[in-house]
Amino acid sequence: MSSPAVTPSPSSIDAPADTHSDTAMESILQEIDQVSHRLEAMDSKITDLSADSNLIRADIGGFQDKVTDLDHDLNVVEDRTAALPYNEPELQFLRDKLTDLEDRSRGTMSVFLVNRKTGRAQI
Repeated sequence: MSSPAVTPSPSSIDAPADTHSDTAMESILQEIDQVSHRLEAMDSKITDLSADSNLIRADIGGFQDKVTDLDHDLNVVEDRTAALPYNEPELQFLRDKLTDLEDRSRGTMSVFLVNRKTGRAQI
């Protein structure tokens, strides 16, 4: 009597291939997960930078307001000083100081405006 031929079951044939396939799939899923975490971290950093940028813009706006107020105050003092007699050395000293302050104020404002045009917050 001849014994019937033993044929392997389909699951035993596919087992090594499935194991390899599963391992490759797990590896790919791990890489995708790692990339996903890195993207989330980058997104978080971008959100933080955006918030920092908004704070810097607010600071620059506040600085611009202060420079504008200072410029106005300097103009008022300059007008009051101009009405005083020129022959007194103390008054000339005050005028010179005022001119120096005004020049510095305008210089600071021009630096602010140049940096605003370039998008850099350097003051």
